[in-house]
Amino acid sequence: MQVLIVESSRDLGRLWKRHIERMGYEVSLAKDQAEAITFLQDRDFQVIILDVVLEEGSAFAVSDFASYRRPEARVIFVTNTSFFSDGSIFSLASNACAYLQSETPPDDLAAMVEYYGTTNR
Repeated sequence: MQVLIVESSRDLGRLWKRHIERMGYEVSLAKDQAEAITFLQDRDFQVIILDVVLEEGSAFAVSDFASYRRPEARVIFVTNTSFFSDGSIFSLASNACAYLQSETPPDDLAAMVEYYGTTNR
């Protein structure tokens, strides 16, 4: 299974990447919208971990492009803000499957990747 992490904080992205790689998955790490789009053009990801607030670019542009280019990919949105705490993100992004706080333990995030990467829509 291939996983894309789109996270502006390199340290946080690397932490998540290590935990998911331990499960035997191939993980790519993008820091912004442009890198994420480049990865999505070339690789077939099953799960995308996407920070709602990117330093450069738009998480929703990445999500929209993924729904067009990789329609089977499931998106786990993460954030360190209270944006979309009402669940409205699920109506804004058709490929959203989960919404988590950035502080979620990496092992829990990895378990969600495994679950959503192996279940059908």
